[in-house]
Amino acid sequence: MRTLSTPSPALICPQNSHGFQNGRGSSSSSSSVTGETVAMVHSPPPTRLTHPLIRLASRQQKEQANIDRLPDHSMIQIFSFLPTNQLCRCARVCRRWYNLAWDPRLWRTIRLTGETINVDRALKVLTRRLCQDTPNVCLMLETVIVSGCRRLTDRGLYTIAQCCPELRRLEVSGCYNISNEAVFDVVSLCPNLEHLDVSGCSKVTCISLTREASIKLSPLHGKQISIRYLDMTDCFVLEDEGLHTIAAHCTQLTHLYLRRCVRITDEGLRYLMIYCTSIKELSVSDCRFVSDFGMREIAKLESRLRYLSIAHCGRITDVGIRYIAKYCSKLRYLNARGCEGITDHGVEYLAKNCTKLKSLDIGKCPLVSDTGLEFLALNCFNLKRLSLKSCESITGQGLQIVAANCFDLQMLNVQDCEVSVDALRFVKRHCKRCIIEHTNPAFF
Repeated sequence: MRTLSTPSPALICPQNSHGFQNGRGSSSSSSSVTGETVAMVHSPPPTRLTHPLIRLASRQQKEQANIDRLPDHSMIQIFSFLPTNQLCRCARVCRRWYNLAWDPRLWRTIRLTGETINVDRALKVLTRRLCQDTPNVCLMLETVIVSGCRRLTDRGLYTIAQCCPELRRLEVSGCYNISNEAVFDVVSLCPNLEHLDVSGCSKVTCISLTREASIKLSPLHGKQISIRYLDMTDCFVLEDEGLHTIAAHCTQLTHLYLRRCVRITDEGLRYLMIYCTSIKELSVSDCRFVSDFGMREIAKLESRLRYLSIAHCGRITDVGIRYIAKYCSKLRYLNARGCEGITDHGVEYLAKNCTKLKSLDIGKCPLVSDTGLEFLALNCFNLKRLSLKSCESITGQGLQIVAANCFDLQMLNVQDCEVSVDALRFVKRHCKRCIIEHTNPAFF
C-alpha cells in the first residue's frame, strides 16, 4: 500500500531547458546543481486544494480535461509509451496520475538518456522507489537502458546488480567510465541476464563472474551466465585472452559483435568456437588480424551461422570465403566490404553453396567483376540487398544480369561504379521495388 508520505523521484532537466523542444518534453524545473540533470525526490501531489479560488479554477480545468475521463487501463496503456523521465513527471500531476504512474506494470523498463544526467543518483532513487513493496529488490524490472549516459560509473551498475535480480537486458553503450568489476557484479547477481550491450566501454576487457560467485558455483559456474546477446563493439582493449574468458563463461551466446576490437586474432576465434557452438550472428569487422585461418574456425559453426560480417579484414581472401561457403550453407547475410583479396572465384563458390543468401556486401573489392555477378544472379534468386560500391571492374552488363534474375532485389548500391544510365534504368524496370544508390547525376 502506498501512503501519502511516500516519496517519488522526478528527473529534473538542466536550468536551460524550458517547456517542450523538438516535440519532446523537457522540464522547466531547475535543480540546485547548474548545468546537470539529477534525480530529485519529491512528495506526492496533495489530495485536494484548500484555497477557494484555486479550488474553483481546478474544478473548471477538470471539466475541460477529457483525459481524466479515460479509465485506468487506458491511462496505463498511454503511460507505457513514455520514457522514464516523462513518466516521473506524470507522477507529479495529481493523486490519480501518481498512483497510475507507479503501477508495477509500467516499470519493467528504465530508459535514461543524456550526457549530463546524473545516472548513478537517478538509478538509486528509482530503484529505491520500486523496491517499496518488495524491500531491497525490484522484481518487475527486466530492462535497463542507459546508453550514452557518460556519467554512469561503477556505482550505478552496482545499484542495478544489488536491486534487480530479474534483470534480463542491460544496455550501457558509450558509458566509458564503467570497468570490468562493475560488469562482473551485474553478471554474477543477475542470473537471468540475456542481453548485454557494452559497446564503446573502452575499459571492459572481458565478461566473467566475480571471484566470490566463481567459488560458490565451482566447478559448473561457467554454465551459470545465460547471456545470449553480447555487443562489445569498440572495446579496443579486448584481447584473445579476454575473448577466451568470455567464451568459457558465456557458452550460450547466439549473437556476438566484436566490431573494431582491433587486438583480436585468429587464436581468439579458435577459443570462441571451442565453447560457443550456437552462434548465429557474428561480426569481426575491422579486426585487421583476422585471416583465412580465422575463417576456418568460424566455419565450424556450420549451418547454424546466418549472419557474418568481416568488413575491412584485409587478410581474408578467397580461401577464407571457400571455408565459409562450404560449411555454412544457410548463411543469409555476408558483409565482406573492403576485403580486397576476394575475387570472382570466391564469389562463385559462395553463390553455388549459399543459395539462400539474401544480403551481400562486396563493396571495395576491386577484383570482383561481371563474372562474379553472373554467378550470383544464376544461383542466389532470393537476393534482396547487394552492395557493389567502388567495385571498379563492375559494368552495366553485370547489373543487367542480376536484375534479370533477382526480381526481389530491394537495395542496390553502385556508388562510384562505372555503370551507364541505361543499365540503371534496366534495373529499375525489372526490380520495381529496388532502391538504387548511385553517383550518376544523369539518372534520377
